[in-house]
Formats: sequence, C-alpha cells, structure tokens
Amino acid sequence: MAYNNYYFYDEEDCKFVPVHYQGLERMAFTASLWILCGVVFAGVAIVSLSSFAGTPSEIALKAENQELVKQLKKTKSTIEGLDNKVSNLAETDNEIFRSMLGMDAISYDERKAGAGGADIYSNFDVYDEETSQILKWTANNLDNLERRINIQKTSFEEVKKYYNNNRNKMMHIPAIRPVKGIILSGFGMRYHPILKYRRMHEGVDFRAKVGTPVHATGDGIVKYAKRKGTFGRYLVIDHGFGLKSSYAHLSAFKKGIKPGTKVKRGEVVAFTGSSGLTEGPHLHYQVMKNGKPVDPLNYLFGDITPDEYAMYQEIAKNNPNSMD
Repeated sequence: MAYNNYYFYDEEDCKFVPVHYQGLERMAFTASLWILCGVVFAGVAIVSLSSFAGTPSEIALKAENQELVKQLKKTKSTIEGLDNKVSNLAETDNEIFRSMLGMDAISYDERKAGAGGADIYSNFDVYDEETSQILKWTANNLDNLERRINIQKTSFEEVKKYYNNNRNKMMHIPAIRPVKGIILSGFGMRYHPILKYRRMHEGVDFRAKVGTPVHATGDGIVKYAKRKGTFGRYLVIDHGFGLKSSYAHLSAFKKGIKPGTKVKRGEVVAFTGSSGLTEGPHLHYQVMKNGKPVDPLNYLFGDITPDEYAMYQEIAKNNPNSMD
C-alpha cells in the first residue's frame, strides 16, 4: 500500500515532491510523531499545573501551613480563656483580698499592662495576611498575659506580706465556712418559702442536718446567744475591726457559749437546727461590716478552693429561693 500524504519541497524544481515510505517506515515515523507531541503536551500540562497548584513540595508545604493556621486558631481560643481567668483573678484580688485587708486596689489600666509604641511584631508581615494577623495577635496577647500574670504575682506577694504583718487582724476576719455543707441560697433578693414573697436575704444558707457542729469563722467575742424572733436560736460573734458574724436557726449552743465568751476561728460554738421561721434544717449565716450586711461569699477565702468558690457563686446566682 502506498502513502502519498507527506511531501518535501524541491528547491531546484520549485515543487513539492511526494515522499514514499514503506509500511514499516511509515508506522515508525507516525509513532515517533505522536510520542513527540505527547511529550510536548505533557510538559505544557505540568508547567500549567505547577503554575496554578504548585509543585508537589509546594502543595505539601501549603497543607502544612493550613494545619499550622488551624492550630494557631485553637491556641487563640486557649489564650482568650486564660485571659478571662486572669481577669477574674484580678477582680477577686481587688474586691476580696485587697478590699478586706484595707489595701489599695490596683487600677484596671495598671493591670492591663499595655505596651504601646512601634509595631514590634512587623517581622510577621512576610506571611500572608491571615497568618500574619493570627501570629501578631498571639504574640501580643501572650506578652500581655505574661505581664499581667507578673503583676498579679507581685500583688499576691504584697497581700501575703500585709497578712504576715497584720496576722492578729487576719485571725479575726470571718474567713472560713461555718459548716462543711454546700450552700443552698445566696445573698440578695430571694423568694421566702414560708412568707411567699420576695425579700432581701442578708446572708447565705448552708445545707446541714440537725445537730451539725457550727464553727466560729474568726476569732472574736460572743455578743448574743439566745432566741431572736424568726431567726430562732441565734448567735452573734463580734470579730472587731467592724466585723461581726451571725448564725441562725440553731438547735443548741455549745456548753459555755454566752455573751462575753472569747472564741477562736474553727472552734465549735453551736449546732444546726430548724428553730425559727424556716423551711427545714440548715444554717443561715451572715457577715456584717460596720453594721451593714455584706455577701459572706466575699469572705470565704480561708478554706475553700477556687473551684468550690466558683460553684458557690453559681448556686447563689441561679437559685431564686431561700430557706428562711
């Protein structure tokens, strides 16, 4: 079979002359042509793919960067959580520790510990915008968190030093739980279970069975130890420094407890009950500062953990009823 599809130009005769191949030669030529075209097209495809998607190493690096960005976002969430905890700790330090000890509070601006000036994190600008912003935020907030923690550490050292220098006063502060039970109701407006209306609840209610020992929450002198209206059997301890604590709905006083008796923090002074106007056995506990009731939870720092304190606050916040 003859093939007349290919020609060459004869410059002497100025005309195209057909090229005649044998069958095997024709097949070899055609195969070579297709292979050459395939190589060219494959090269073009690889170059195009590399331009848009990147080389295999670039693709792997891109995937790795995406994973790192994801981890940085998780780290950001963790830092935000730590920041909130440090803020809560600072608030507790100001409103409880420093307030009770009569120390000056540390201002918010001072605790914030901002570091102004030039952009000290501009070295992150070499990355893409999203990565750069996350890295800057993380670095800035970690530095800020470290400064705030150092300020808080210094504050606690000041509180500790003040406590050691004023140990006598500290022993008179009503700083422990009067009973070991959990609280049932907190300080503030509450619905009275017997009177059936909302009124100011000027203390906290602790869960306790009848006969549970009640402990003095700070050193002091007994000022009142007898029945008093809706409080039933009622005990008041004067701790000095403008502080008093009271214990209501008792079943009995410990032998020897009477007005004028000196007591020590942790000493058993009475036993719980349900005397007076109450829904059931429990201890109603109050703290007065300069004659005015204050939230006893703000003074419970001597024998409870931060987790217990947070739990007490949660119960006090969410329970709308009181036991008395």
